[in-house]
Amino acid sequence: MTTPMPAEFNHRSKEPTVVEIDGFRGRLISANHADYDSARAVWNGAIDRRPHLIARCIGTVDVIAAVRFARDHDLEIAMRGGGHNVAGTAVCDGGVVIDLSAMRGVRVDPTARRAWVQAGALWGDVDHETQAHGLATTGGIVSHTGVAGLTLGGGVGWLMRKHGLTVDNLFAVDVVTAGGELLRASRDEHLDLFWALQGGGGNFGVVTSFEFRLHPIGPTVLAGPILWDATDAGEVLRFYRDFIRDAPDELGTVVRFGAAPPLPVIPENLHWRPVVMVGTCYAGPIEDGEQVLRPLRACRTPLLDLVGPASYVGFQSALDSTVVHGWNYYWKSTHLPELRDNLIDVIAEHAFSCSSPRSYAAMFHLKGAVSRVAEGGTAFGNRQASHAITLDAVWRPGEDFGDRDTAWTRGFFSALGPFRQGVYVNFLGGDEDPNRVREAYGDSVYDRLVDVKTKYDPDNVFHHNQNIRPDAGTRMSGASRARRH
Repeated sequence: MTTPMPAEFNHRSKEPTVVEIDGFRGRLISANHADYDSARAVWNGAIDRRPHLIARCIGTVDVIAAVRFARDHDLEIAMRGGGHNVAGTAVCDGGVVIDLSAMRGVRVDPTARRAWVQAGALWGDVDHETQAHGLATTGGIVSHTGVAGLTLGGGVGWLMRKHGLTVDNLFAVDVVTAGGELLRASRDEHLDLFWALQGGGGNFGVVTSFEFRLHPIGPTVLAGPILWDATDAGEVLRFYRDFIRDAPDELGTVVRFGAAPPLPVIPENLHWRPVVMVGTCYAGPIEDGEQVLRPLRACRTPLLDLVGPASYVGFQSALDSTVVHGWNYYWKSTHLPELRDNLIDVIAEHAFSCSSPRSYAAMFHLKGAVSRVAEGGTAFGNRQASHAITLDAVWRPGEDFGDRDTAWTRGFFSALGPFRQGVYVNFLGGDEDPNRVREAYGDSVYDRLVDVKTKYDPDNVFHHNQNIRPDAGTRMSGASRARRH
Protein backbone atom coordinates (compact mmCIF):
# COMPACT_ATOMS: atom_id res chain seq x y z
CA MET A 1 0.00 0.00 0.00
CA THR A 2 1.33 3.44 -0.89
CA THR A 3 0.83 6.51 1.24
CA PRO A 4 -0.30 9.86 -0.22
CA MET A 5 1.71 12.93 0.61
CA PRO A 6 0.53 16.53 0.91
CA ALA A 7 0.35 18.74 -2.14
CA GLU A 8 2.82 21.28 -0.78
CA PHE A 9 5.59 18.67 -0.89
CA ASN A 10 6.06 19.32 -4.60
CA HIS A 11 8.31 22.36 -4.18
CA ARG A 12 9.07 22.60 -7.90
CA SER A 13 5.49 23.34 -8.93
CA LYS A 14 2.77 25.73 -7.85
CA GLU A 15 0.14 23.17 -8.81
CA PRO A 16 -1.17 20.81 -6.13
CA THR A 17 0.31 17.35 -6.63
CA VAL A 18 -0.21 14.13 -4.71
CA VAL A 19 2.98 12.09 -4.39
CA GLU A 20 3.34 8.50 -3.28
CA ILE A 21 6.28 6.34 -2.29
CA ASP A 22 5.86 3.01 -3.99
CA GLY A 23 6.35 0.05 -1.69
CA PHE A 24 6.41 2.10 1.51
CA ARG A 25 4.28 0.80 4.40
CA GLY A 26 5.47 2.95 7.30
CA ARG A 27 4.33 6.48 8.24
CA LEU A 28 5.01 9.57 6.18
CA ILE A 29 5.09 12.70 8.31
CA SER A 30 5.13 16.12 6.66
CA ALA A 31 4.87 19.70 7.90
CA ASN A 32 1.07 19.67 8.22
CA HIS A 33 1.08 16.48 10.31
CA ALA A 34 0.20 16.74 14.02
CA ASP A 35 3.35 14.79 14.91
CA TYR A 36 5.72 16.78 12.68
CA ASP A 37 7.40 18.85 15.39
CA SER A 38 7.95 15.91 17.72
CA ALA A 39 9.14 13.72 14.83
CA ARG A 40 11.77 16.24 13.69
CA ALA A 41 13.08 16.89 17.22
CA VAL A 42 16.34 15.20 18.15
CA TRP A 43 18.24 14.82 21.42
CA ASN A 44 20.12 18.12 21.00
CA GLY A 45 17.52 20.85 21.44
CA ALA A 46 19.81 23.37 19.72
CA ILE A 47 19.05 21.59 16.41
CA ASP A 48 15.99 23.06 14.67
CA ARG A 49 15.67 21.72 11.13
CA ARG A 50 12.59 21.33 8.97
CA PRO A 51 12.63 18.42 6.53
CA HIS A 52 10.05 18.18 3.78
CA LEU A 53 9.26 14.64 4.79
CA ILE A 54 10.00 12.17 7.58
CA ALA A 55 9.73 8.59 6.35
CA ARG A 56 9.28 6.47 9.46
CA CYS A 57 10.18 3.00 8.30
CA ILE A 58 8.91 -0.27 9.76
CA GLY A 59 11.17 -2.55 7.73
CA THR A 60 14.07 -2.77 5.33
CA VAL A 61 11.86 -2.55 2.24
CA ASP A 62 10.62 0.82 3.50
CA VAL A 63 14.22 2.02 3.69
CA ILE A 64 14.89 0.90 0.13
CA ALA A 65 11.75 2.67 -1.07
CA ALA A 66 12.63 5.89 0.78
CA VAL A 67 16.20 5.97 -0.58
CA ARG A 68 14.99 5.45 -4.13
CA PHE A 69 12.28 8.08 -3.73
CA ALA A 70 14.72 10.67 -2.42
CA ARG A 71 17.16 9.98 -5.24
CA ASP A 72 14.42 10.09 -7.90
CA HIS A 73 13.35 13.51 -6.62
CA ASP A 74 16.91 14.78 -6.00
CA LEU A 75 16.18 15.34 -2.31
CA GLU A 76 18.73 15.45 0.48
CA ILE A 77 18.77 12.42 2.79
CA ALA A 78 19.29 12.35 6.54
CA MET A 79 19.30 9.09 8.51
CA ARG A 80 17.84 8.84 11.98
CA GLY A 81 18.45 5.97 14.38
CA GLY A 82 18.36 7.14 17.99
CA GLY A 83 18.74 10.83 17.01
CA HIS A 84 21.31 11.26 19.80
CA ASN A 85 24.30 12.69 17.93
CA VAL A 86 25.28 16.16 19.13
CA ALA A 87 25.80 17.45 15.57
CA GLY A 88 22.14 16.79 14.78
CA THR A 89 22.84 15.12 11.45
CA ALA A 90 19.79 12.87 11.92
CA VAL A 91 17.56 15.62 10.53
CA CYS A 92 17.99 17.94 7.54
CA ASP A 93 16.33 21.02 6.11
CA GLY A 94 14.19 20.52 3.02
CA GLY A 95 14.92 16.85 2.44
CA VAL A 96 13.84 13.38 3.50
CA VAL A 97 14.61 11.94 6.93
CA ILE A 98 14.82 8.16 6.77
CA ASP A 99 13.61 7.49 10.30
CA LEU A 100 14.43 4.05 11.71
CA SER A 101 13.14 4.75 15.22
CA ALA A 102 10.24 2.29 14.89
CA MET A 103 12.67 -0.56 14.09
CA ARG A 104 13.79 -1.52 17.61
CA GLY A 105 13.82 -5.31 17.58
CA VAL A 106 16.56 -7.23 19.43
CA ARG A 107 17.06 -11.01 19.22
CA VAL A 108 19.58 -12.88 21.35
CA ASP A 109 21.13 -16.34 20.89
CA PRO A 110 22.66 -16.99 24.32
CA THR A 111 24.37 -20.22 23.20
CA ALA A 112 26.17 -18.59 20.29
CA ARG A 113 26.52 -15.32 22.27
CA ARG A 114 25.14 -13.29 19.39
CA ALA A 115 22.59 -10.48 19.17
CA TRP A 116 20.74 -9.24 16.11
CA VAL A 117 19.66 -5.63 16.54
CA GLN A 118 17.55 -3.38 14.33
CA ALA A 119 18.97 0.05 13.61
CA GLY A 120 16.35 2.05 15.51
CA ALA A 121 17.11 0.33 18.80
CA LEU A 122 18.58 2.15 21.77
CA TRP A 123 21.31 0.68 23.96
CA GLY A 124 18.78 0.25 26.74
CA ASP A 125 16.84 -2.09 24.44
CA VAL A 126 19.96 -4.17 23.81
CA ASP A 127 21.01 -4.33 27.47
CA HIS A 128 17.48 -5.31 28.53
CA GLU A 129 17.49 -8.33 26.23
CA THR A 130 21.11 -9.43 26.59
CA GLN A 131 21.27 -9.09 30.37
CA ALA A 132 18.44 -11.60 30.70
CA HIS A 133 21.19 -14.07 29.77
CA GLY A 134 24.05 -12.39 31.66
CA LEU A 135 25.53 -11.10 28.41
CA ALA A 136 26.49 -7.69 27.03
CA THR A 137 28.65 -5.92 24.49
CA THR A 138 30.29 -2.50 24.55
CA GLY A 139 27.48 0.02 24.28
CA GLY A 140 28.11 3.55 25.47
CA ILE A 141 27.42 5.05 28.92
CA VAL A 142 23.86 6.37 28.38
CA SER A 143 20.98 3.97 27.72
CA HIS A 144 19.01 6.27 25.40
CA THR A 145 21.92 6.49 22.92
CA GLY A 146 21.06 4.92 19.57
CA VAL A 147 22.73 1.67 18.55
CA ALA A 148 23.28 2.70 14.92
CA GLY A 149 25.07 5.99 15.41
CA LEU A 150 27.26 4.82 18.26
CA THR A 151 28.26 1.64 16.42
CA LEU A 152 28.99 3.19 13.03
CA GLY A 153 31.25 5.80 14.64
CA GLY A 154 33.20 3.19 16.62
CA GLY A 155 31.47 2.80 19.96
CA VAL A 156 33.19 3.71 23.24
CA GLY A 157 31.82 2.51 26.58
CA TRP A 158 32.52 0.93 29.94
CA LEU A 159 33.49 -2.45 28.48
CA MET A 160 35.83 -1.31 25.71
CA ARG A 161 39.13 -1.90 27.50
CA LYS A 162 38.20 -5.54 28.12
CA HIS A 163 36.10 -6.37 25.06
CA GLY A 164 36.99 -3.71 22.51
CA LEU A 165 34.94 -1.00 20.86
CA THR A 166 31.44 -1.74 19.65
CA VAL A 167 32.77 -2.16 16.10
CA ASP A 168 35.30 -4.70 17.35
CA ASN A 169 32.31 -6.85 18.33
CA LEU A 170 30.47 -6.50 15.03
CA PHE A 171 29.97 -9.62 12.89
CA ALA A 172 27.80 -8.29 10.07
CA VAL A 173 25.36 -5.61 8.96
CA ASP A 174 22.51 -5.30 6.50
CA VAL A 175 22.88 -2.05 4.58
CA VAL A 176 20.91 -0.22 1.88
CA THR A 177 23.28 1.46 -0.56
CA ALA A 178 22.93 4.77 -2.37
CA GLY A 179 21.53 2.84 -5.34
CA GLY A 180 18.75 1.35 -3.22
CA GLU A 181 20.36 -2.10 -3.15
CA LEU A 182 20.31 -4.27 -0.01
CA LEU A 183 23.68 -5.82 0.84
CA ARG A 184 25.00 -7.92 3.68
CA ALA A 185 28.47 -6.81 4.70
CA SER A 186 30.76 -8.95 6.84
CA ARG A 187 34.24 -10.43 6.80
CA ASP A 188 32.95 -12.84 4.14
CA GLU A 189 30.84 -10.50 2.01
CA HIS A 190 31.69 -7.01 0.77
CA LEU A 191 34.65 -6.87 3.12
CA ASP A 192 35.69 -3.39 2.00
CA LEU A 193 32.26 -2.00 2.87
CA PHE A 194 32.20 -3.86 6.20
CA TRP A 195 35.60 -2.43 7.09
CA ALA A 196 34.40 1.11 6.30
CA LEU A 197 31.25 0.70 8.40
CA GLN A 198 33.42 -0.17 11.41
CA GLY A 199 33.95 3.48 12.30
CA GLY A 200 33.24 5.39 9.09
CA GLY A 201 29.83 6.60 10.20
CA GLY A 202 26.79 6.93 7.96
CA ASN A 203 28.76 7.69 4.82
CA PHE A 204 28.24 4.41 3.00
CA GLY A 205 24.57 3.50 3.29
CA VAL A 206 21.61 3.07 5.61
CA VAL A 207 22.35 0.18 7.96
CA THR A 208 19.11 -1.53 8.93
CA SER A 209 20.43 -4.22 11.29
CA PHE A 210 23.56 -5.29 13.16
CA GLU A 211 24.91 -8.62 14.37
CA PHE A 212 27.03 -8.38 17.53
CA ARG A 213 29.27 -10.63 19.60
CA LEU A 214 28.26 -10.83 23.27
CA HIS A 215 30.30 -11.48 26.41
CA PRO A 216 29.49 -12.74 29.90
CA ILE A 217 28.84 -9.59 31.96
CA GLY A 218 26.67 -9.12 35.03
CA PRO A 219 23.85 -9.02 35.71
CA THR A 220 25.68 -7.62 38.77
CA VAL A 221 28.96 -5.75 38.37
CA LEU A 222 31.19 -3.70 40.65
CA ALA A 223 30.54 -0.14 39.57
CA GLY A 224 29.91 3.40 40.70
CA PRO A 225 31.49 6.86 40.98
CA ILE A 226 33.93 8.35 43.45
CA LEU A 227 33.69 12.12 44.05
CA TRP A 228 36.35 14.60 45.16
CA ASP A 229 36.14 18.36 45.56
CA ALA A 230 37.17 20.33 42.47
CA THR A 231 40.07 21.88 44.36
CA ASP A 232 41.64 18.42 44.49
CA ALA A 233 41.50 18.01 40.69
CA GLY A 234 45.24 18.26 40.06
CA GLU A 235 46.27 15.82 42.76
CA VAL A 236 43.47 13.38 41.95
CA LEU A 237 44.43 13.38 38.27
CA ARG A 238 48.09 12.75 39.06
CA PHE A 239 47.15 9.79 41.22
CA TYR A 240 44.65 8.59 38.62
CA ARG A 241 47.33 8.75 35.88
CA ASP A 242 49.63 6.48 37.83
CA PHE A 243 46.79 4.22 38.96
CA ILE A 244 45.43 3.46 35.48
CA ARG A 245 48.87 2.91 33.96
CA ASP A 246 48.87 -0.67 35.25
CA ALA A 247 45.11 -1.15 35.67
CA PRO A 248 43.73 -4.40 34.27
CA ASP A 249 41.63 -4.33 31.12
CA GLU A 250 38.56 -5.23 33.17
CA LEU A 251 38.50 -1.73 34.68
CA GLY A 252 36.72 0.95 32.70
CA THR A 253 36.81 4.52 33.98
CA VAL A 254 35.40 7.88 32.92
CA VAL A 255 36.44 11.10 34.67
CA ARG A 256 33.79 13.81 34.81
CA PHE A 257 34.56 17.43 35.73
CA GLY A 258 31.60 19.61 36.69
CA ALA A 259 28.87 20.17 39.23
CA ALA A 260 27.60 17.08 41.04
CA PRO A 261 24.23 16.33 39.46
CA PRO A 262 21.16 16.08 41.71
CA LEU A 263 20.88 12.30 41.43
CA PRO A 264 19.01 10.44 44.18
CA VAL A 265 22.17 8.55 45.18
CA ILE A 266 24.09 11.79 45.79
CA PRO A 267 23.41 13.54 49.15
CA GLU A 268 21.56 16.82 48.74
CA ASN A 269 24.37 18.82 50.36
CA LEU A 270 26.63 17.85 47.42
CA HIS A 271 24.16 18.74 44.68
CA TRP A 272 25.70 21.28 42.24
CA ARG A 273 29.01 21.32 44.10
CA PRO A 274 32.00 21.38 41.68
CA VAL A 275 33.57 17.93 41.80
CA VAL A 276 35.91 15.54 40.07
CA MET A 277 33.94 12.33 39.58
CA VAL A 278 35.65 9.10 38.51
CA GLY A 279 33.07 6.63 37.27
CA THR A 280 34.17 3.01 37.44
CA CYS A 281 32.92 -0.31 36.08
CA TYR A 282 34.78 -3.58 36.60
CA ALA A 283 34.05 -6.23 33.96
CA GLY A 284 35.17 -9.18 36.05
CA PRO A 285 34.63 -10.86 39.44
CA ILE A 286 33.45 -8.40 42.06
CA GLU A 287 36.02 -9.49 44.63
CA ASP A 288 38.83 -8.87 42.12
CA GLY A 289 37.42 -5.45 41.33
CA GLU A 290 37.31 -4.51 44.99
CA GLN A 291 41.00 -5.24 45.31
CA VAL A 292 41.89 -3.36 42.11
CA LEU A 293 39.92 -0.27 43.10
CA ARG A 294 41.09 -0.09 46.71
CA PRO A 295 43.98 2.36 46.03
CA LEU A 296 41.81 4.75 44.01
CA ARG A 297 39.12 4.75 46.67
CA ALA A 298 41.78 5.65 49.28
CA CYS A 299 43.16 8.58 47.27
CA ARG A 300 43.05 11.74 49.38
CA THR A 301 39.65 12.10 51.04
CA PRO A 302 36.70 11.53 48.68
CA LEU A 303 33.53 13.45 49.31
CA LEU A 304 31.55 10.37 48.36
CA ASP A 305 32.29 6.79 47.35
CA LEU A 306 29.42 4.99 45.63
CA VAL A 307 31.38 2.02 44.30
CA GLY A 308 29.64 -1.27 45.03
CA PRO A 309 27.78 -4.18 43.46
CA ALA A 310 25.26 -2.80 41.01
CA SER A 311 22.92 -3.94 38.30
CA TYR A 312 24.70 -3.54 34.98
CA VAL A 313 21.44 -2.36 33.36
CA GLY A 314 20.90 0.17 36.13
CA PHE A 315 24.47 1.43 35.94
CA GLN A 316 24.20 1.85 32.16
CA SER A 317 21.24 4.18 32.66
CA ALA A 318 22.50 6.00 35.78
CA LEU A 319 23.53 9.12 33.85
CA ASP A 320 20.45 9.32 31.61
CA SER A 321 18.87 12.16 33.58
CA THR A 322 22.00 14.31 33.27
CA VAL A 323 21.82 14.45 29.45
CA VAL A 324 18.13 15.04 28.84
CA HIS A 325 16.43 15.09 25.43
CA GLY A 326 15.64 18.65 24.37
CA TRP A 327 18.37 20.44 26.30
CA ASN A 328 20.89 22.44 24.28
CA TYR A 329 24.35 20.94 23.72
CA TYR A 330 27.56 22.24 22.18
CA TRP A 331 30.64 20.00 22.15
CA LYS A 332 34.32 20.11 21.30
CA SER A 333 36.50 17.04 21.65
CA THR A 334 39.92 15.52 21.10
CA HIS A 335 41.97 12.44 21.91
CA LEU A 336 44.78 12.94 24.42
CA PRO A 337 48.05 11.20 25.34
CA GLU A 338 48.94 9.98 28.82
CA LEU A 339 48.27 12.66 31.44
CA ARG A 340 51.58 14.47 31.78
CA ASP A 341 51.78 17.14 34.47
CA ASN A 342 51.44 20.06 32.05
CA LEU A 343 48.33 18.50 30.51
CA ILE A 344 46.83 17.94 33.94
CA ASP A 345 47.46 21.61 34.74
CA VAL A 346 45.53 22.69 31.61
CA ILE A 347 42.60 20.45 32.47
CA ALA A 348 42.45 21.58 36.10
CA GLU A 349 42.66 25.24 35.04
CA HIS A 350 39.79 25.13 32.53
CA ALA A 351 37.47 22.30 33.58
CA PHE A 352 35.48 24.26 36.16
CA SER A 353 35.28 27.64 34.41
CA CYS A 354 31.90 27.05 32.79
CA SER A 355 28.80 29.03 33.76
CA SER A 356 25.97 26.51 33.43
CA PRO A 357 25.74 24.00 36.29
CA ARG A 358 24.91 21.37 33.67
CA SER A 359 28.05 21.86 31.57
CA TYR A 360 30.88 19.41 32.12
CA ALA A 361 33.93 17.74 30.63
CA ALA A 362 34.21 13.95 30.40
CA MET A 363 37.42 12.00 29.82
CA PHE A 364 37.32 8.33 28.74
CA HIS A 365 40.27 6.02 29.41
CA LEU A 366 41.04 4.05 26.24
CA LYS A 367 44.00 1.64 25.81
CA GLY A 368 43.50 -2.03 26.71
CA ALA A 369 41.70 -3.97 23.97
CA VAL A 370 41.09 -0.72 22.06
CA SER A 371 44.80 -0.23 21.39
CA ARG A 372 45.55 -3.87 20.59
CA VAL A 373 43.70 -3.71 17.27
CA ALA A 374 46.13 -2.59 14.59
CA GLU A 375 45.70 0.85 13.05
CA GLY A 376 43.65 0.26 9.94
CA GLY A 377 42.24 -3.01 11.23
CA THR A 378 38.92 -1.18 11.27
CA ALA A 379 38.02 2.34 10.14
CA PHE A 380 38.22 3.61 13.73
CA GLY A 381 41.38 5.71 13.94
CA ASN A 382 43.87 6.85 16.56
CA ARG A 383 43.74 3.63 18.57
CA GLN A 384 46.97 4.38 20.43
CA ALA A 385 45.61 7.47 22.19
CA SER A 386 45.23 7.16 25.96
CA HIS A 387 42.09 9.22 26.44
CA ALA A 388 39.17 10.82 24.65
CA ILE A 389 37.93 14.04 26.23
CA THR A 390 34.70 15.80 25.35
CA LEU A 391 33.98 19.36 26.51
CA ASP A 392 30.23 19.73 26.76
CA ALA A 393 28.35 23.01 27.11
CA VAL A 394 24.83 22.20 28.31
CA TRP A 395 21.94 24.55 29.01
CA ARG A 396 18.19 24.22 29.15
CA PRO A 397 15.86 26.06 26.74
CA GLY A 398 15.37 29.61 27.95
CA GLU A 399 18.60 29.75 29.94
CA ASP A 400 21.22 32.31 28.93
CA PHE A 401 24.34 30.18 29.41
CA GLY A 402 24.70 29.31 25.73
CA ASP A 403 27.09 32.01 24.53
CA ARG A 404 29.27 31.91 27.64
CA ASP A 405 29.63 28.16 27.75
CA THR A 406 30.13 27.82 24.03
CA ALA A 407 33.05 30.24 24.50
CA TRP A 408 34.26 28.15 27.49
CA THR A 409 34.20 25.02 25.36
CA ARG A 410 36.16 26.66 22.54
CA GLY A 411 38.69 28.19 24.91
CA PHE A 412 39.25 24.89 26.73
CA PHE A 413 39.66 23.11 23.39
CA SER A 414 42.17 25.70 22.23
CA ALA A 415 44.20 25.25 25.41
CA LEU A 416 44.37 21.51 24.72
CA GLY A 417 45.79 22.18 21.26
CA PRO A 418 49.41 21.12 22.00
CA PHE A 419 48.20 17.73 23.25
CA ARG A 420 45.68 16.76 20.57
CA GLN A 421 45.97 13.26 19.07
CA GLY A 422 43.00 12.90 16.75
CA VAL A 423 39.34 12.77 17.70
CA TYR A 424 36.44 10.34 18.06
CA VAL A 425 34.14 11.05 15.12
CA ASN A 426 30.96 10.66 17.22
CA PHE A 427 32.12 13.51 19.45
CA LEU A 428 32.45 15.99 16.58
CA GLY A 429 29.94 18.84 16.58
CA GLY A 430 28.05 20.46 13.75
CA ASP A 431 30.35 23.43 13.12
CA GLU A 432 33.69 21.66 12.84
CA ASP A 433 36.46 22.37 10.37
CA PRO A 434 36.02 19.67 7.66
CA ASN A 435 39.66 18.71 8.18
CA ARG A 436 38.70 17.33 11.58
CA VAL A 437 36.99 14.40 9.85
CA ARG A 438 40.38 13.41 8.40
CA GLU A 439 41.84 13.98 11.87
CA ALA A 440 39.39 11.42 13.26
CA TYR A 441 40.89 8.68 11.09
CA GLY A 442 44.45 9.60 10.19
CA ASP A 443 45.63 9.95 6.61
CA SER A 444 45.98 6.30 5.62
CA VAL A 445 42.59 5.21 6.99
CA TYR A 446 40.89 8.30 5.60
CA ASP A 447 42.27 7.66 2.13
CA ARG A 448 40.97 4.07 2.25
CA LEU A 449 37.58 5.40 3.31
CA VAL A 450 37.56 7.72 0.31
CA ASP A 451 38.13 4.71 -1.96
CA VAL A 452 35.19 2.83 -0.41
CA LYS A 453 33.01 5.94 -0.56
CA THR A 454 33.86 6.41 -4.23
CA LYS A 455 32.90 2.79 -4.95
CA TYR A 456 29.60 2.64 -3.06
CA ASP A 457 28.41 6.28 -3.03
CA PRO A 458 30.17 8.16 -5.87
CA ASP A 459 27.54 10.94 -5.91
CA ASN A 460 27.87 11.51 -2.14
CA VAL A 461 24.17 10.85 -1.63
CA PHE A 462 24.87 10.15 2.05
CA HIS A 463 26.59 13.39 2.96
CA HIS A 464 24.49 14.68 5.86
CA ASN A 465 27.05 13.38 8.37
CA GLN A 466 30.70 13.89 9.26
CA ASN A 467 31.31 13.61 5.57
CA ILE A 468 33.94 11.62 3.74
CA ARG A 469 33.79 12.91 0.18
CA PRO A 470 34.25 10.60 -2.79
CA ASP A 471 37.16 11.07 -5.11
CA ALA A 472 36.96 14.43 -6.86
CA GLY A 473 37.10 12.75 -10.25
CA THR A 474 33.84 10.90 -9.66
CA ARG A 475 31.14 11.80 -12.14
CA MET A 476 28.09 13.56 -10.70
CA SER A 477 24.98 15.11 -12.15
CA GLY A 478 25.02 18.90 -12.26
CA ALA A 479 22.38 19.21 -9.54
CA SER A 480 24.16 16.72 -7.31
CA ARG A 481 27.51 18.45 -7.77
CA ALA A 482 26.06 21.83 -6.86
CA ARG A 483 24.33 20.55 -3.75
CA ARG A 484 26.94 18.10 -2.43
CA HIS A 485 30.21 20.05 -2.59
